[in-house]
Amino acid sequence: MKLIKTEDAVGHVLCHDITQIIPGVVKDAVFRKGHVVTQEDIPALLSVGKEHLYVWEKKEGILHEDEAAEILRDLCINEGMRATRSKEGKIEILADRDGLLKVHSERLYAVNSLGEMMIATVHGNFPVRKGEKIAATRIIPLVIEQEKMERARVLAGEQPLLEIMPFQRMKAGIVTTGSEIFKGRIQDAFGPVVRAKLAEYGVEVIGQKIVDDGKEMIIDALRDFLAQGADLLVCTGGMSVDPDDCTPGAIKAFGAKIESYGAPVLPGAMFLLGYYAHEGRTVPVMGLPGCVMYAKRTIFDLVLPRIVAGEHVTGADLWRYGEGGLCLGCEECRFPHCSFGK
Repeated sequence: MKLIKTEDAVGHVLCHDITQIIPGVVKDAVFRKGHVVTQEDIPALLSVGKEHLYVWEKKEGILHEDEAAEILRDLCINEGMRATRSKEGKIEILADRDGLLKVHSERLYAVNSLGEMMIATVHGNFPVRKGEKIAATRIIPLVIEQEKMERARVLAGEQPLLEIMPFQRMKAGIVTTGSEIFKGRIQDAFGPVVRAKLAEYGVEVIGQKIVDDGKEMIIDALRDFLAQGADLLVCTGGMSVDPDDCTPGAIKAFGAKIESYGAPVLPGAMFLLGYYAHEGRTVPVMGLPGCVMYAKRTIFDLVLPRIVAGEHVTGADLWRYGEGGLCLGCEECRFPHCSFGK
């Protein structure tokens, strides 16, 4: 680049966008990078405070901000995503399908740590919907050494930094435990809530069985749903440590391998997650604590999209929720655009 007086810029090519900002009215480029300045442009350029202009002087080994942003875009973009055109040196990446966003954090950190460049994303392990913005890329200066961008390619690795895991078509069976519900003393409040949350991700509920406080009835219900082709088993009720709450023990006796009984999340500390090997496939089994009935968002909302995307969630994954695992119970719930689970 070289800096020249605006009055002397006629015939030169702008190397960056010229932005006009009128608070509350407009913030947009009045001239785009690559524009050839004409005599008629001079008054407009002066009116936005540009008494001097940077014009493009192409040099070997130096990249313009748009070229560099495109390299950063290519390090991120994957199937199920699309990118905008560069504007003021910035490129945005949008979800082009519904799914679970995965961010390869360590490699992302390595690229950003080079300095003079940035890739900003939304949090990984959360659902995204088609059309939502998930990342943006740019460099900080107007130009950058090509060699530095090559280093970014190496640190990013061969696989994209971002991934959208599509939600799978799943069938779920719900087993609700409680003698008070089984004997008709009170109405079940779990079912409608769980069905609504499963519906958010297109999960088909093939049935709900209400059973007494006994391990054998719970086990029989789980086996019956397996025989009907369930891909996901959800147990509600009987999840505390009270002696007559036997759902965790029934899930274990059923044969599920328990990843964790308990999680550092509120609401949702008494959550259970296990997996049952059945006919060559692994079926997730979840035990939902009572808070799922009444709290707007719980650990169920953190784990469910990962399960429906086909991810094998481990005990270690659950334990990492400790930082950010406290829901503040805001009067107006803005989840997932809040701190819960992050």
